Amino acid sequence: MDGFVAELRKIPPVTRFLCASSLAVTIPILMKMVPPYYIVYTHGFVFKKLQLWRLYTSFFLGSPEIKYIFDLFMLYRTSDQLENGPYSRRSADLAYQLLFACGSIIVATTPLNGMLFFHPLLVSLIYIYSALAPPGSQTSFMGLFTFPVKYLPYSVLGMDLLTGGPAYAAQGVAGAVVGHFWWWGVWGGELGGRGGVLQAYASAPQWMRNLVGEGGTPPPPPGSATANSGGGGGLLSGKDPSEFNPADPIRLWIIQLGIIVSTASLLSLVLRKFRQPKVIAEVLGGILLGPTAFGRIPGFTEHVFPMESRPYLSLTANIGLCLFLFLVGLEIDGTVIRKNARLSATVALAGMILPFGIGAGLSVPLYKQFISESIQFTHFMLFAGVAFSITAFPVLCRILTELKLLDTTVGIVVLSAGVGNDIIGWTLLALSVALVNAGTGVTAVYVLLACVGWTLFLLFPVKYALRWLAKNTGSIENGPTVLFMTVTILILFGSAFFTDVIGVHAIFGAFVTGITVPREGNLAIALTEKLEDMVAIIFLPLYFTLSGLSTNLGLLDDGVTWGYTVAIIFTAFVGKFGGCALAAKYAAGFNWREAGAIGSLMSCKGLVELIVLNVGLAAGILTPRVFSMFVLEALILTFMTTPLVIRFYPPHVRKRISATGATFGNVADDEAHGADRKSQTGDPTGKRRFTVVLDKLEHLPGAMALCQLIQPSLPAIVIDKPKRSSNESSRLSTKAVARQAPLSIEALRLIELSDRSSAVMKSSVADTLLGTDPLLAVFKMFGQLNAMSITPAISIVTHDDLSHTVAEHANNHGSDLIMLPWLPPSVDCTGAGVAIGTGVGNANEDPAAATYPKPSNPKTASSNPFDLLLRSGRSGPTTGAGEKPYAVIHSQFVRGVFAQAKTDVALFVDQSANGTPGLGSGGPSGSQHLFLPFFGGPDDRLALEFVVQICEHQRVSATVLRMIKRDVEVPLTIVPTAHLSDIKIAQSPNPEDANMLTVASVTGFPDTVYSQPDTEIRMHSETADNITWARYAGPRPETSSSSSSAALARIDFRECATPVPLRAGIREAEGARRPGARLLIVTGRSRRLAVENHRAELKELMEEYGSVGSEVKKTIGDVATAFVVAGCGEGAVVLQAANVAGD
Repeated sequence: MDGFVAELRKIPPVTRFLCASSLAVTIPILMKMVPPYYIVYTHGFVFKKLQLWRLYTSFFLGSPEIKYIFDLFMLYRTSDQLENGPYSRRSADLAYQLLFACGSIIVATTPLNGMLFFHPLLVSLIYIYSALAPPGSQTSFMGLFTFPVKYLPYSVLGMDLLTGGPAYAAQGVAGAVVGHFWWWGVWGGELGGRGGVLQAYASAPQWMRNLVGEGGTPPPPPGSATANSGGGGGLLSGKDPSEFNPADPIRLWIIQLGIIVSTASLLSLVLRKFRQPKVIAEVLGGILLGPTAFGRIPGFTEHVFPMESRPYLSLTANIGLCLFLFLVGLEIDGTVIRKNARLSATVALAGMILPFGIGAGLSVPLYKQFISESIQFTHFMLFAGVAFSITAFPVLCRILTELKLLDTTVGIVVLSAGVGNDIIGWTLLALSVALVNAGTGVTAVYVLLACVGWTLFLLFPVKYALRWLAKNTGSIENGPTVLFMTVTILILFGSAFFTDVIGVHAIFGAFVTGITVPREGNLAIALTEKLEDMVAIIFLPLYFTLSGLSTNLGLLDDGVTWGYTVAIIFTAFVGKFGGCALAAKYAAGFNWREAGAIGSLMSCKGLVELIVLNVGLAAGILTPRVFSMFVLEALILTFMTTPLVIRFYPPHVRKRISATGATFGNVADDEAHGADRKSQTGDPTGKRRFTVVLDKLEHLPGAMALCQLIQPSLPAIVIDKPKRSSNESSRLSTKAVARQAPLSIEALRLIELSDRSSAVMKSSVADTLLGTDPLLAVFKMFGQLNAMSITPAISIVTHDDLSHTVAEHANNHGSDLIMLPWLPPSVDCTGAGVAIGTGVGNANEDPAAATYPKPSNPKTASSNPFDLLLRSGRSGPTTGAGEKPYAVIHSQFVRGVFAQAKTDVALFVDQSANGTPGLGSGGPSGSQHLFLPFFGGPDDRLALEFVVQICEHQRVSATVLRMIKRDVEVPLTIVPTAHLSDIKIAQSPNPEDANMLTVASVTGFPDTVYSQPDTEIRMHSETADNITWARYAGPRPETSSSSSSAALARIDFRECATPVPLRAGIREAEGARRPGARLLIVTGRSRRLAVENHRAELKELMEEYGSVGSEVKKTIGDVATAFVVAGCGEGAVVLQAANVAGD
């Protein structure tokens, strides 16, 4: 085997690559292992789907059967002769020039509609080989006869004409043309030794030479006039751009930054699935880039992270570290400590004293085994104790927020204890550094006194000065101004400079500066928002990589070292977990589950311990081996935090802080609002409690429109009716009073919890955001102007938990209906308007289709393969059939609410963004007209009840059209009275097929998918449809309330039997428009127990009016999609009945 490999290595690199690629592509095709069409190059696959590997395979898919042997022989012989002749020791130049030749072949063969480029590439190589051969050279044809090599291209083209015909020969001619231009442009053609016009650009860059395996400077090509001249610096001159240059270190710094940030980001995407904080990915990425993993690759560390470049990397990382500690100081709020000082102080002190003592005890054997005697034991003991006792407050805040624990009793105690723990930890670190840097004990005292004096100076005079500046510059009301930011940054780095020069680390000065910034008006949050992205994206990963370069887990190479490593991990966890858990149990009065969660959270180490360890390493107190042991301990303990908290404190045992009473008065999650939910079940007065979701400013108009729709009606006008008995009148009056029960609207403000620190800070002050959030302020004013009771609520959660939060909030607060606004993606067509009028059809056309109008401007398709990459418009980039990326993401959130809600859901589709004509054209009376196409099923029944309730308002009227699919169209029927027997006749002739699900599969996101209904369920659904229709469309009983009678009087009930129900519905909806009234479409979502399958008719409608992406159809269903595509009405309300089957 070794001999075979050695023989292969004798083949020049370019020849080896060309032949191996051809064999790898062609052999599987010839052996029928892969279908040929799978790798054929087409514009659609390469440009639209970016499958560039097809372009690669098209250059190496050889001729079929026996002719491939000849082609492979010619490829090997030609390229081998080139690499051993004109391109001797210049294989990289040959490979570089081949890249441009391949691009030229694509252009040259475009008129020929060729999809395979192997033969043109072979001919171009043959041409350049024959042109560069010495004069008088001879070649042979398979050893049969010899002839001058200059005739070789012409003989190949002649064989192409004989064996493949003119089309095949034309491809060879295109390759010969490229070969001729190659010879003329690089080698000078007939001019020979004077070189070509492209000679200066024909040399391969250094990275390609390294790839091919050519070191040093290549020999100058023949005929090069500038071969021996000194070229300028830069990539085109062939210099290595990654080579470190002290006069210009930015190049290598950018390369290092790209590698570091990319590694951390990729690891973060993976670890996010395990609910791990981003700091784990950053620390792990730094370790992998260090000597533990990538550093073992020969030349990696010397080339990417050379020792000469590390001071520049360290400078940048330490600047970022000062900024990060400033942000940590901004996160610390003293009011949290003061509010819960008694209970949290006990946990904080226990979580410092016990682990510090254990760390000090373990430091004795560690010092004897691994630390040099030149280091004082007290210094090492201090660093070990601080490393054991400190808690990562920023990571702790992130975990509390992601697990939604900030409003629990456990979260409040941990947050308060973490703040105190952090302050004490940084103070101990400052003490440790001061003792290390001071030569004598007296000097250390002076250093500490200077540090305390500087801290007091910042906390009082400077803090008052900053508060005065913030008030006078308007920074508290409008966010930090440029002047305030400038002064703050100058104080930050000035404080870092002072604490560094007096013998304490610069990060301590930055940390204290963050504490001094005023907290009024959420100024600290606004300041964090301006700095956090640069710190989190660039500076912190750089710092952790610098730490990772000093971490070598390979030093843990014996049993003693691993024994001490396990001891460090075990004792650090036991000390922190045990101290905090015991204090929480016996001093604070928590149960064991809550105490275990508190201990697990406080044992989180994260980046704070790594900062302590790096300070110790830089001071020479820790050796690389001990440093690696402690880094592994910090990584494991941080990784354990989230799983342990979920295990100890699952959602069903969590206790939330009550809205009133003492801070720790609380109720369990499973007990909260239980009475409310029970009281709302089976409410006979209709829907009176609503949850409105507010997430984006652009959705606010839709939320207002939906609330305007459910607005209570004005006092009913008394109408004289025949007198009834006193008992009956009393019964009616009671029902009328119940009907007028006040509406209760919960305005749920959703804020996505991002990776930013400011989002975590907002979640910790969510109560203050209830009064300052602009969306809630506007919506509350809208409620006051319309006499609606608005109760604001706010929730800050991750994107994956948004839909679950909405469903859980509605369930806990006993809401009858969740109301969501939505801006759907625009219709992809040149003219999306609906042509209204009587269609005049051809006699030979389908009579049903001729009855309905066609769109005035049907959509046009573009065949440009670059449309997907270069398409742009007023609304920005799109995805799919006109879908905006944000609209697609939001539709997934809406579908998540549909899937998880155990409450009825109403989605308002706002078509104003699509330019629907007539939007807002309602008259001064504000009247609205609703149109409901009733197909049947639970969602349509809910929609009918919703329409009846809304029509109790005097300014709302409706048209309800029961759609029945028939093979032959029947004239429209107005239903003055309806009976069950009449409706049963109108049933679909094949109910078994009519009740199939409209959508059979879902990809990409969990959707509302139900099990296939059996015959009994379908019969129950059909019976319920008939009863519901008869209740409202049939004769009205005398016992009905006056409001119900008035509502039904404003509804026009009709029936329509047609083979094209969607077209008929669109036509009737446009015909139902009333002067001065806005037209709204109300439909059921009908993703379960749908009466009809509309996919075929919907496909025809989208071909005429314009298509929408699959996300729209999955979100609102086929019926609503048809009306949205047709631009019918000023909006649509899509309803889904509660899914309580699993309860």
